[in-house]
Amino acid sequence: MARPKMLKLSEVLEEIDMSRAAFYRMRARGKAPKLIKLPNGQIRCRRTDLDAWWATWEERAA
Repeated sequence: MARPKMLKLSEVLEEIDMSRAAFYRMRARGKAPKLIKLPNGQIRCRRTDLDAWWATWEERAA
């Protein structure tokens, strides 16, 4: 079974065109995509989680 694609936080921020500060404010409100903290302290987001987050916002806009 293939491991899901993991995106760096910088890649997520670039894709959603958002600053790090704005992203963390959104995360504090529970509105950001799910993030994973690795044992080395780095943060990643599964591609599937980001796609699901996009789909949620598309549905709300419709």
